[in-house]
Amino acid sequence: MNNFLKKVFNSDGGSNKSRIPFRLNFIFIIVGILFAVLVAQLAVLQIINGNKYKAEVNRSDNATKLGNVQRGMIYDSAGRVLVGNKSHQAIQYTKALNVTSSELYNIANNLSKYISLDDIALTPGQKAEYYLANPVNLKAVSSKLTFAKNATPDDQYQKELEYVKNDKDIKFNKREKNAAAIFQKMSGAYQLSTTYIKSTGVTSRELAEVGEHLSEMPGVQVGDSWTRDYPNGSSIQSIIGTVSSEKAGLPSDKINSLLAQGYSRNDSVGQSYLEAKYEPVLRGSKSQTQVKISSENSSMSNMIKKYGGQKGDNLQLTINSQFQKKLQELVANADRGTGYSTGAYAVVMNPNTGAVIGLAGVDRNPSTGKETPNALGTINSGIVMGSVVKGATVSGALMDKVITPTNSVLVDKPIFGKSSWFNHGGSNDVAVDASTALEISSNSYMMQLAMKEGGYKPGGPLTSMSPSIFGTLRGYFNQFGLGVKTGIDLPGETTGFKGPSGINNLGKALDMSFGNYDSYTMMQVAQYMSTIANGGYRIQPHIVQNIRGTNKDGKMGPVKYSVTPNVLNKIDIKPSELAVVKKGLYNVVHGTNQFRTGMQLNEIKPEISAKTGTAQSFYNGKETVNLTLASYAPSDNPQVVVAVAIPNLPVDSESNNIVLAKQIYQAYWKYVQSSEDFK
Repeated sequence: MNNFLKKVFNSDGGSNKSRIPFRLNFIFIIVGILFAVLVAQLAVLQIINGNKYKAEVNRSDNATKLGNVQRGMIYDSAGRVLVGNKSHQAIQYTKALNVTSSELYNIANNLSKYISLDDIALTPGQKAEYYLANPVNLKAVSSKLTFAKNATPDDQYQKELEYVKNDKDIKFNKREKNAAAIFQKMSGAYQLSTTYIKSTGVTSRELAEVGEHLSEMPGVQVGDSWTRDYPNGSSIQSIIGTVSSEKAGLPSDKINSLLAQGYSRNDSVGQSYLEAKYEPVLRGSKSQTQVKISSENSSMSNMIKKYGGQKGDNLQLTINSQFQKKLQELVANADRGTGYSTGAYAVVMNPNTGAVIGLAGVDRNPSTGKETPNALGTINSGIVMGSVVKGATVSGALMDKVITPTNSVLVDKPIFGKSSWFNHGGSNDVAVDASTALEISSNSYMMQLAMKEGGYKPGGPLTSMSPSIFGTLRGYFNQFGLGVKTGIDLPGETTGFKGPSGINNLGKALDMSFGNYDSYTMMQVAQYMSTIANGGYRIQPHIVQNIRGTNKDGKMGPVKYSVTPNVLNKIDIKPSELAVVKKGLYNVVHGTNQFRTGMQLNEIKPEISAKTGTAQSFYNGKETVNLTLASYAPSDNPQVVVAVAIPNLPVDSESNNIVLAKQIYQAYWKYVQSSEDFK
């Protein structure tokens, strides 16, 4: 060691010890300075720019690719598939990080050799974008243009696009159009999101050729896609709703909120009704795959699946698909006479739970005779229902104490030019109580109840009645669900039509009392009759019964959530008062009065209680009638409510509503519940 120091610090080999400390100190200073510089540089890298470089490494080396999963299915009340997923082999593309337009151009041109897209529709702007993605074309176009000195690259590109769009000499052949369509699908994708280039109709030859050349087309893959399938028919597809196609992508009015939730622009999403309302349940969660991105060509490799994704949960509806199919058939074939008939509607509901077992509708264009299925008409079409609502009129009068269960007799007689169907000229004036008034459908009785509630002074003019009668009648009707939204779990429900009120329309209040003024939806009538049947509880109707998972075999799995009956309000009516109404509805079918209106229903077993209705209506100035009916069965233990309406029938129509109701009950006992259980 000493010899070594002598050689380093004493070139003449002497022992000049005074120079050694100086040289050692000098070296230590140099080393210290270099070490300080190194520490400073590390501080800059790790502390000041650490996050930046870390993000850059993660962004450029490793990233997460998201993959689509199957949408949840929809089942009927018996577990039959109403809406499934039909699998298709598909050609997909996952857009890498920092991929350039020219790279996309080359991939699209390559892929276009092996697949052909259907229904190609390109805008001039899309064609121009494809054309300029070729560097040769871009350079040639740019050389023909003059740009302002302060023009940004984006300004220049927009000018180049406009030039190509307006250049009529630039034409596209079939192959170029196909490549341009592929290019648009690729360029519209987000980085590391997977888009479908061709999701259906991929031929075996296309699959084979694409698979053989995958290495030449970074990001292109062979995979699966799914479209909605309806194995039990589409009779309630209007209620279930629709799902957007990958071509249509996200709805424009919701795109920003959906993108914020992790959707890609070309994802399928529920667009209407149940598909839209339960989108968070049905969509599932995307798979996540870690990929390594090549810095040379942005290709992806070393794919490691971190999360396999999860298929969307399933909906189980309250609707019985077999019964629903038959119900729609019965409504479509109901006797609607001729001329101005505008359709028919029916709702079948469990009065104790609010579960909708079936709902059907058909619209008819009187001008052309064309008919269109429209189950949604049961929640958004207002119809003047006629005498069907009289149960609510009597209930309101009992709650208002203008009559009582033991003191309710009034004389049926014409009033202010209005009369009951059996007493037009006053030749059948008869004293009736509340139950009998329902049995024979007395208009006069209902008008007298309204006059009593409105404070009418006997013998005086109608104007002695308070205009508040409109609010009084509607208030009681609302308690049963007439004139208000039922709360059904479907969007688009309406409240019907509310006619003008006030002192100048007091005569219309009399019409309202027997159902010939305001209009209501079919669902409201079903809820109203359910409220009577179950003892006074207005229950929210619902279509969805359960949210369920999926078993390993792909079939409907365990219940994750169940919809329970939701009581919206309890009618403030005493059991003795409600018994008066129920007795009247029973006697409509099973009474002994010669004027009872539902005697044709007495052959149905088990026994039913009902209220029929006939309302005067008009179509294009021509007089017509609406025939309606609301009922429940069995009378002593209600399990099902059936409500029907056939608007704008010929004026001489009589029993179309009763015939349809009888057919519906027969179908219900056959497909849903055995009538043998109630014998």
